[in-house]
Amino acid sequence: MKSDRLLSIILLLQTRGLVQAAELAERLEVSVRTIYRDVEALSTSGIPIYTERGRHGGIALLPGFRTDVTGLTEDESRALFVLTARGTHAALGLDAALGSALRKVMAAIPEPHRPAAELTSRRILVDPERWMMRPRPAVDLDILNSAVFTDRRLALRYRRSGAVEPGDYVLDPYGLVVKAGVWYLVADKSGSPRLFRADRVVKASIIDEPVRRRPGWELADVWKTMRYEAEQRRLPLLVTVRLRKDALVRFQCVTSGRIIGEIAPEGEDWLRAELVFDNTSETGVLLALGDQLEVLSPPAVREELARVAASVVGVYAVGATRDATRGANGSGTPR
Repeated sequence: MKSDRLLSIILLLQTRGLVQAAELAERLEVSVRTIYRDVEALSTSGIPIYTERGRHGGIALLPGFRTDVTGLTEDESRALFVLTARGTHAALGLDAALGSALRKVMAAIPEPHRPAAELTSRRILVDPERWMMRPRPAVDLDILNSAVFTDRRLALRYRRSGAVEPGDYVLDPYGLVVKAGVWYLVADKSGSPRLFRADRVVKASIIDEPVRRRPGWELADVWKTMRYEAEQRRLPLLVTVRLRKDALVRFQCVTSGRIIGEIAPEGEDWLRAELVFDNTSETGVLLALGDQLEVLSPPAVREELARVAASVVGVYAVGATRDATRGANGSGTPR
């Protein structure tokens, strides 16, 4: 609605200062022409808004002007209270601040919308952790956080995956990202974007030099590019299985987070499901269901599971032969 868009323009300018018309148009999903019409409407209604022309120009409010009007709708009020698990805020030392902020936001919400917002906070919980994850090591984000917010370079001692010894890096950080409960530092190393898991940082210290980021790049831009490249490099492995109906609960526990689509009936006693894995080696968890589950495709996964199962049978077959030999010799079971 136009009234919502006008209020959004005021709040954006109030927060950002001078903003180019093209950026406002992109954020609000309208044309630049519409933005200029909205600016004219705001000016006519008495809002001290003006435009600056030129390459570095834009739209701004006169210094000192602020509005306390929130203009929140009921859905917007509810959306504010659908938050991620508080562990995210705890890692940044913001748990107490989060609770205080929510109380202040609740006080600012229009009275008719408060019950819906409060009910949402009690009825909706977002937990970013996957089922049955091993406890992660404690993460100290203080130094990383300080470097990010003071725009300083970082000296990092970091242990990469599979490395025996940690390496030393000088980085130009863009910011911190938490994905599926894991914290990452997004930074340039010698001008190239890199990702560093916070729980693999051995030591970090701030270098008293201004950060040297690539001009025009923000955290969201770098993260979007890196995520796309990572997803292109590691396309998911889709696995189709059938399982016995009475093994459904156990199947859901073992494969939690990997099931895609619906689990469909297949015959009287069987179900059919599709799973997603990063690679073939991860599919070994399916052997936990024994003969209650069969992989239908792809063939590479069937071959891998058959190889692992044969190896396990071999281990126990050797053990059974050894025990039988001991029994025949009268040596009994060794203590």
